[in-house]
Amino acid sequence: MAKLKYSGGGDWYGDRTALPNLIAFCNANLKTNFYPQESTVDVGSKELFNFPFVFMTGHGNVVFSDQEAKNLRQYLIGGGFLHIDDNYGLDKFIRPQMKKVFPGLNFVELPSNHPIYNQKYKFPNGLPKIHEHDGTRAQGFALIWKGRIVCFYTYECDLGNGWEDFGTYPSDTQDTRTQALKMGANVVQYALTQ
Repeated sequence: MAKLKYSGGGDWYGDRTALPNLIAFCNANLKTNFYPQESTVDVGSKELFNFPFVFMTGHGNVVFSDQEAKNLRQYLIGGGFLHIDDNYGLDKFIRPQMKKVFPGLNFVELPSNHPIYNQKYKFPNGLPKIHEHDGTRAQGFALIWKGRIVCFYTYECDLGNGWEDFGTYPSDTQDTRTQALKMGANVVQYALTQ
């Protein structure tokens, strides 16, 4: 499992303890065999193709060069999966960059009965709200290429923050963290089996 490194000045390196915790949770509960430490992969690198599941986060600016957008597109069309988690403030930057990757696709909101919310763990109300920012509801969006979700985008949720070490955010309860990890495991399970 890898974290996506991108240009533009946004904090791609955010959620520092999130992926190792999600990896440990998935290995324990889904019986996956991810390497225990996350990798970092550049969006334009051929190394991207070594990872079936790539996570992207941040608060700020994102810039994909034409070559990087083409590389990401080839990765996603070829069977890769990208989970983008808005760490608050990413939305206005990531949408135009993903349009570079898939000019003909738009993010569509997934209904609460979608299989991604009904893997090993059931979320009958859809994406859980982990952190409150603007009082809006959590939403899960997808880019769908030829019937397959290639990118899942969690918005107004802060799922990755919920995966961080307990105590990173003093207001987070253990239950909130568990809900975040369960939803993350669902995304991983869906990505690897769809």
